[in-house]
Amino acid sequence: MDPAARQRHRQRLLALRVEILAEGDIEPEAARQDPTSVGNDEDTQALAEMSQSIASSRNRNRTEVLARVTAALARLDDDPESYGLCAECEEPIAGKRLELMPYVELCVECQGAHDGPRNKGGRRHLRDFR
Repeated sequence: MDPAARQRHRQRLLALRVEILAEGDIEPEAARQDPTSVGNDEDTQALAEMSQSIASSRNRNRTEVLARVTAALARLDDDPESYGLCAECEEPIAGKRLELMPYVELCVECQGAHDGPRNKGGRRHLRDFR
C-alpha cells in the first residue's frame, strides 16, 4: 500500500474515532417512568426492556468498533507496512473492504473461516417445528 493510501486510511480512522466519541453512550430508558406507581402496564414494561436491550447492544457494538479503530491506528503507527494485510494469511485485504471498514484485520476468506459456516436455518414448512 502506498503512503498516500495509508494516510487516507489514517484520516478515515481518526474521523471514525472522533465520530464515535462525539456520539457518547446511548442512555437506556428507565424501566419505570414513575417509581411510586403501584400498577404497571405490561406493554410499557416490555417496550422499556426492549429499548434498554437495544441501547445496551448499540453501546457494546460502538465500544467494540472504537477498540478496533484504536488498534488499527496503533498498527499504522507501529508497523505501517503491515497495515492492509490480513493478520492470518498476510495477503492484501481487498480495497473495497478496507475502504468501508478501515479497522478490519482479516481478509474476507479468513474472516469467513473465523466466523464458521453460515446457518441456513429456519423452517421450510409450517409443520417443521419438531
